[in-house]
Amino acid sequence: MGQTQRSPLAAETLARLGEVSTATVTMQLLKRGLRNVYMRGPKPFRPEQPRLVGEAYTLRFIPMREDLSRVEVLGEPDYAPRKVIEATPPGQILVIDARGERAAGTVGDILVARLKERGVAGIVTDGAVRDGADVAAIDFPIFCTGTAAPASLNLHFGADHDCPIGCGGVAVLPGDVIVGDGDGVVVVPRALADEIAADGFEQELLESFLKSRIEAGHPVIGTYPPNEETRRAYEAWRRAREG
Repeated sequence: MGQTQRSPLAAETLARLGEVSTATVTMQLLKRGLRNVYMRGPKPFRPEQPRLVGEAYTLRFIPMREDLSRVEVLGEPDYAPRKVIEATPPGQILVIDARGERAAGTVGDILVARLKERGVAGIVTDGAVRDGADVAAIDFPIFCTGTAAPASLNLHFGADHDCPIGCGGVAVLPGDVIVGDGDGVVVVPRALADEIAADGFEQELLESFLKSRIEAGHPVIGTYPPNEETRRAYEAWRRAREG
C-alpha cells in the first residue's frame, strides 16, 4: 500500500506527549473509555534509550508458509519488510506486527542503521530483533521483546505495510500516535492526540503539586484525588508559579 496523506499533527501536541509519562497517557485514555491501549510485550531495548513519540507507520507479518517465505523474496523490491525500510517517513515510528512471536527477528543491524540514516524516529515490535549487540551499539530507540538469531522468514511472511495492524494486543492504525518510555508503549488514537496531550500535561502539573503536598505530610485522603480545599491550594500554587 502507498502512504495515506494526512494532515500533520501539531508540533505542540508531539512536544507535550514527549513530556508526559505513558502512565499519564493511559489514565487520560481510560477517562475516555479506552482501556486496550498499552502493548503487552514491547519494552525498551536499551535501558538508557530516550523516550519515543511519533506517528505510526505499520508493517504486518502473517504466519510463514513455505511457498511464500522463500529466501529469494528478500531481493524482491515489493516485499513489504524491505519496502517499508525506504517507505517509513522521517520522524515517524515503524510499528511491526510480529504476532507476538519471539523466536525470530523482525529487523537486524543493517536495516536499523538504514532507518536511522533516513531519520525514522524508532521501532516498536511485539517480536524480537536480530544482531542484538550490533543493534544495541546503534543510538536508535527500539521497543521489542528481546533478541533472536533466526531471520523473520523462519516464522513470518511480510504481507503489507501502511495498513491497520495489531501489535502487543493493541490495534494500531497508520497515523496513530505512539508514546514509549521505561514502562512500555501506549497507542493514542490520532483523533484524540491533541486533547490527550493537553490534558496529560495538565494532569502531570497537578500531580507534581499533589506529590509535594504528600511529601509535606498531607494524608492521601483529600489530596489524591484532590478535594475542594486541595484544589483551591493547587490553583493558588499554579497562579504563583505562572506569575
